[in-house]
Amino acid sequence: MVDRRKLLGGMLALPFAGRALAQAPALPLTPACGKPPALTARQTEGPYYTADTPKRDNFVEPGAKAERLLLEGFVLSTRCAGVAQAMLDVWHCDENGQYDNTGYRYRGHLFTDAHGRYRLETIVPALYPGRARHIHLRVQAPGRKMLTTQVYFPGDPGNERDWIWKRELEIRREGGRGRCDFVVDA
Repeated sequence: MVDRRKLLGGMLALPFAGRALAQAPALPLTPACGKPPALTARQTEGPYYTADTPKRDNFVEPGAKAERLLLEGFVLSTRCAGVAQAMLDVWHCDENGQYDNTGYRYRGHLFTDAHGRYRLETIVPALYPGRARHIHLRVQAPGRKMLTTQVYFPGDPGNERDWIWKRELEIRREGGRGRCDFVVDA
């Protein structure tokens, strides 16, 4: 039997569903926090990390023809609390599978808000030879140890043959939006 209050409440909430990521997350957590805590898996930094990146939350370069991606999520503690002012240092290859090793194309860092939320506008990177499509990240809660990891794209043909790909590090996607949460020891 349908609960009329829940049904009416759900119908009334529809116009507001997309307004706040924290109020109505459309996509599940990656990974899940709680008991036992599931810290985000560590992965290799790779050969193309560059320090001292610019602070920015929009990586879309002028003239970029690649598919756009709005990547959002939370940095969470093992108690499922949002981590304010956590830093996310992000880098990935361009639409041709090339990393910029002399500048800061598709590189930068940003910070979470007071609720642990982040939002990054970028592109879906091209396939990099020998790897699945991926994005590198270093995530750090204030005053805590750095987490270095990578996130992947669901259904990418390179996933199964990439030796470090992990399903639990896949971005949850709906069209041009992606969701990925990071659980850190904070």
